[in-house]
Amino acid sequence: RLRLHDGKLIKDRRYHLRTYPNCFVAKELTDWLIDHKEAPDRETGIRLMQKLMDHYIIHHVCDEHSDYKDAKLLYRFRKDDGTFPLSKDVKVFMRGQSLYEKLVSMEESILKVREENSVKYQRTFLGCEMVDWLVQEGEAENRKEAVELGRALLEHGIIQHVSNRHHFFDSDSLYQFWINFRRRRRLTELLNENSSRALSESPDSPFCLRKLNPDPGNTSFLSVQTNKEIKIVSAVRRSSITSLAGNSNPYFSTTPTLVFPPVAECNPKSVLKRPVTNEELLSPGAPYVKKTLTIVGDAVGWGFVVRGGRPCHIQAVDPGGPAAAAGMKVCQFVFSVNGMYVLHLDYQTISSLIMTGPRTLVMEVMEAIE
Repeated sequence: RLRLHDGKLIKDRRYHLRTYPNCFVAKELTDWLIDHKEAPDRETGIRLMQKLMDHYIIHHVCDEHSDYKDAKLLYRFRKDDGTFPLSKDVKVFMRGQSLYEKLVSMEESILKVREENSVKYQRTFLGCEMVDWLVQEGEAENRKEAVELGRALLEHGIIQHVSNRHHFFDSDSLYQFWINFRRRRRLTELLNENSSRALSESPDSPFCLRKLNPDPGNTSFLSVQTNKEIKIVSAVRRSSITSLAGNSNPYFSTTPTLVFPPVAECNPKSVLKRPVTNEELLSPGAPYVKKTLTIVGDAVGWGFVVRGGRPCHIQAVDPGGPAAAAGMKVCQFVFSVNGMYVLHLDYQTISSLIMTGPRTLVMEVMEAIE
């Protein structure tokens, strides 16, 4: 958006005796995307701008078109006319970006390369240093408010404890910015993201990460729970995207991605005896212990079901699968996936992280102390 302003593609324009401020012509923008290597061709450029429309970033100036059309039509960034939806997630992200820009622009910034346990980390700071800075710069009125801001940034994946062992505290624990806001991102990256919206919208439907065996007639596995009845939960295939079009083997792929059967049976009953909140899990002295599991996936997945959200829990474990061998059990809560803190995420997002990540999965789980 800023580059388009600088290039004068975004400006006030007249159409049918009316002036539309801060808008651009769709056809001109498609040309610009190709000229500036943001899109290899017009078709890709159109798909990119449609992605921005779908996420309420741009819109037609009169909202007469829900699709992005490569024509002499006027569109506008919602941030230029005050209609950009500021949800809590967006507000926290923008606050984190603002703080990051302020910190990296300072001569004596608290962001430094530091070492812990012989590992060097980029963009790090001590928790107490960040609290001091937030109060000194007027970003927070007091230390309590500064800690609350730090916790919000951590829960939204903007900062993290370097070894993912702690939430944000006013202490000498070492944290880092997980997001490098100054990394140049190409628009085409948007098209490579796997959308969690492809998953079932039901917050209680389980998401299965393994098939019992590659038999097309058997798409279920048994979930095992001590002293409880065995339950059947439907499985979701791990497959290549081409199988949607009927191509390739429907069960195996060297680059697994998210593919879902047209109908997925779900187990409506949670294995949890009662709901548990993040605050309860993270409170000092809570009766939970954290464990790190390294799960090496086989040809059909990892062998467990993720369910719920904020926090997610393990709903089912295939007794003969890699997850069971690594020590995974039902009722454990998912703390991190491949180094990313995930207590604040729903099961769709966590499932997407797992399915699109490496075959060797490193998960931190929290388990009740018996």
